[in-house]
Parts: sequence; C-alpha cells; structure tokens
Amino acid sequence: MSDVTGEDRRSGTSLPARLWEARWYLLAGLAAVLVAYGFGPGRAWALPLAVLLLFAALFSAKPRAVRIAEKAGEVDAAGLQRLSGEYLAAAVADPLIIFDRNTTVVHANAAAFVAFGGMSPGLSLPLKFRAPEMQALLDSVVSGRVASDALDYLEKLPVERVYRVSASSVGHGTELFVLVFKDQSEARRIDRMRADFIANASHELRTPLASISGFIETLRGPARNDAAAREQFLQIMQNQTSRMARLIDDLLSLSRLEMKPYLKSGARVDLRQTLESVIDSLSPLARDSNLVVERDFAEGPLDVPGDRDELFQVFENLLENACKYGQAGGRVAVSVARSQAGPEPTVDVTIRDFGPGIAEEHIPRITERFYRVDVETSRAQKGTGLGLSIVKHILTRHHARMSIRSELGNGAAFTVHLPAN
Repeated sequence: MSDVTGEDRRSGTSLPARLWEARWYLLAGLAAVLVAYGFGPGRAWALPLAVLLLFAALFSAKPRAVRIAEKAGEVDAAGLQRLSGEYLAAAVADPLIIFDRNTTVVHANAAAFVAFGGMSPGLSLPLKFRAPEMQALLDSVVSGRVASDALDYLEKLPVERVYRVSASSVGHGTELFVLVFKDQSEARRIDRMRADFIANASHELRTPLASISGFIETLRGPARNDAAAREQFLQIMQNQTSRMARLIDDLLSLSRLEMKPYLKSGARVDLRQTLESVIDSLSPLARDSNLVVERDFAEGPLDVPGDRDELFQVFENLLENACKYGQAGGRVAVSVARSQAGPEPTVDVTIRDFGPGIAEEHIPRITERFYRVDVETSRAQKGTGLGLSIVKHILTRHHARMSIRSELGNGAAFTVHLPAN
C-alpha cells in the first residue's frame, strides 16, 4: 500500500496522482540534471539538484480536486455576477418590491403587480401604502435604526388580504432596500374557522349539559319522591345524552375525514347497490314518518370512482334529512341519471322531498357547520348541524359537487354530481 502525506490525506489525492500532476516539473528538472551531469563541471551538484526539484514539484503542484473546486467557484461567482436583481426578484413567488433610500420603487416583481396593481419604477411607496404602520416600517429601515423589521398589513382593495410584510436592506452600501409580502389570508381564515367551530361545538354541548344538570338538581330536590316526574326527567336526560353522543360522533367523522389526505386510487363504487342499502337502512324512519321512497335509476352499470363507506354516509345524510323535513309531502324520490352537461361526464344522484322547502336566502349557507334553517325544528329532529358539512367535505374529496334547488311549499332537491371516470 502506498504511503500518503498529511496534505494528501486532507486533499484526498494519492502520491502517484501528485507525481502525475507534477510531471512537467519533473521532466524539466530531469532535463536540467542531465545537462549539468553530462556537460558541465558541476556533476557533484546533480543529485542534490534532482532531490530539490522533486520536493519542489511535489509541494508546489495543487491537488486536482483543489483546482477543480477553485474553477467551480470562479464559474459560480461569474454566474451570480451575471444575475440581475430583476431575475432574482422574478424567482420569488411572493410580492417583492425593491426601493431606494427615498422610498421610491426601483423594481417590483410580477407578483407585486398582480397584488397591488401599477408598481412602476419611480412610484413613491408612502403614497402607495398609506397605512401608518407601513410608514413606520419604511422609516425604520431607511433610517438605519434597524437592519430588518416585519409587521402585519391589511390590504382592503381589490379584495381584503392580510400580509406579513418584511423590510430589510440589500447588502452593504447599495442604498437599496426590499419589501416582501407573505400572504397570510388563508391562514387567518382557517384560524377564524377553527375558533368559530370550537365556539359552536362548545355551545352545542353546553345546552344539553345544562339541561341534564338542571334535571339532576330537580330529581335530588323537589322531585325526589315524585315517580311520574322522575320518569319524565330521566327520559329527557336520556334524549339529551343521545344528542351529545350524536354530536361527538359527527365531530369525530369530520376529524377522520380531515386526517385522510386523499382517496385510494382505483376504487369504484356501485351506486345502485349503495343507494339500495341506504334506502333499506332508513326504511324504518320512512315508515315512522309515513313516507314512501320512490326509485328512478338509470339502466346499465352505475359505477363511479370513490370510497363506498363515505358515499354511503353522503346519501344516508341526504335521505335522512328528506325523511325528517319532508314529512308533509308523503313521499321522497331518489333518482340516478347520467349527464353530459358539464365539461366531463357525471353521474347525478338526486334526493328530493315534497315538504315545506327551504327559503332561498338559506341555501348558500346550508352546508356551513352548525348552520340551521330552523333551530327548534332541527333540534326536535335530533339534528347536530354537521350533517351537510360532512356531505360537502366528502364530496370535495371525491372531486364532486352538490347543487340544491328549493322553493317554499314545493320541497327541496339535493343533487350530487359525481365524476363518471
């Protein structure tokens, strides 16, 4: 095994490789030794001269890896010098504005033009962003009091958006500064939805809990020895407990759906068989409501991509609502048809009741969590306010949609449009 010097170990280059890289030094030295030895009087110096040249060649030649790294560094530096600020700004997806010490726009990327309209060079930033907090941010960075700073900024036009704005200087001595706008609107919207959801869920649970607590207090006091009152109160408490259990089940269903990022690919659902199972499972409710469930299914196979259990839950929710809120109509119609109306073919499932219907102003909000058209009627029908929210969530996962048609006094029709392929 060949030995390696300490420098060779650090550079990763072996001794033979170092000798090969210094071959021209060695050849020149060898030629000089031969001349001195063969023709000159200084033959005694030939051997020391050869040794000196060998060591000089070994320790003066740079390892090949070092030379390659230096060359790559030179190429990278040259490439970065050719990149202008415009190219770098264009590579940033967020709105970015470069400005000078006079708070005048020097350059704005395409995202800034889209977000804030005209951002031509020479525009005064204090005139564009008049909010006091933006003025303070620009002043603090331009004056040099801070190297960088950030704040939350609300832009109301053309649409309301919340940005996290960062301002900082560009390099040293450039007299240039940069503003970067990070859109926080979606995150804020999700935070508000989460807070509203928790508040609504707490309210829905607090109502039956307060009822149960009140009845327990009554049973332990005035109704302690009243058998009839005791049975009545216990029945109400059982109903309230069942209501809380249903609400918790729906909350868990939403949580499970949100934890599933995508559907299994390749799975298909037989809508005919699924709808028949849903109708069979709800036949006792239909009988109790004096309703007849009518079927009108298209001929041929009715397979669609999706998850059978989730689609079963969709149609179960819709048919259950039709039976509960459409009792006055005496019947519920379930139909399946193929459609070519949109850009892609769909299989449309419509569940229609002939009850009192839904007022038009409620339809856009009917799939919101805990939204109820009639609070008292919904609670009387043991609704949790989450059924249609679950339906909407499942359909979104299936790349499907739902349309609602209704008129007061003429019932309501909920149509699920499922991709055929």
